[in-house]
Amino acid sequence: MKAIILAAGYATRLYPLTLEKPKSLLKIGRKNMIEHIISRVEQLADVDEIYIVSNQKFYDDFLNWSHSYRSKKPIKIINDMTSSNQDRLGAVGDIRYAIEKETIDDDVLVIAGDNLFEFSLNEFYDFFKEKKSCVVALYDIEDKKKASGKYGVVIIDENNRILEFEEKPKEPKTSLVSTACYIFSKEHIKLLEKCIEENIALDNLGDFIKWLIEKKDVYGFVFNENWFDIGSPEELREVKQHYRKKGTNILFSFLLS
Repeated sequence: MKAIILAAGYATRLYPLTLEKPKSLLKIGRKNMIEHIISRVEQLADVDEIYIVSNQKFYDDFLNWSHSYRSKKPIKIINDMTSSNQDRLGAVGDIRYAIEKETIDDDVLVIAGDNLFEFSLNEFYDFFKEKKSCVVALYDIEDKKKASGKYGVVIIDENNRILEFEEKPKEPKTSLVSTACYIFSKEHIKLLEKCIEENIALDNLGDFIKWLIEKKDVYGFVFNENWFDIGSPEELREVKQHYRKKGTNILFSFLLS
């Protein structure tokens, strides 16, 4: 299995903080944001390579970072050749670009580079193998109003099969949201090209999921552990506070042991 981490956005809502630095390389506690994600991916024995999709503006930043970062898995930085928020490829375009450029012919784990979570990817992967189909990590934010215009909202059945997927609806039907963490089977990721051909404009991965559930079974992996979607300064402060507190608790436990 291959892992693709999407880090080619321009994080305009975090300006000026991200004018000269990619969001995924911002420090969260003792690690860069992307290092938290990679540490989770490294736990998956079946992942044999990690691809990080960047853009032209921050490509050198990721290259310099990768030269000093020691990962348990091979990492390759991919430049999607865009240079501004206006010509960005979006999540769907970046996945397509990575698959074509690296001729990926395998199951694919896709994670957004600003998506911090504390659930086990091993459990997520076991769920994928059990269902033998594509899976999406889901989290219940417990308030439908908070999902309005912000998240992909999901309805599942008693077997966790996704019945409906709405991308950022104004009036969400549930509080169960997609967390930008997916596993696509080798068979189903090939349908991405057909989805792009049938749709004039695709950006969010939710657009692909909405299209895919009409043709194939797609399942939701619902977790209860912490999850942070970092898009605004307020969300960045919240996650920094969480990891600062977490680090303090770990140190305190160590001193008491």
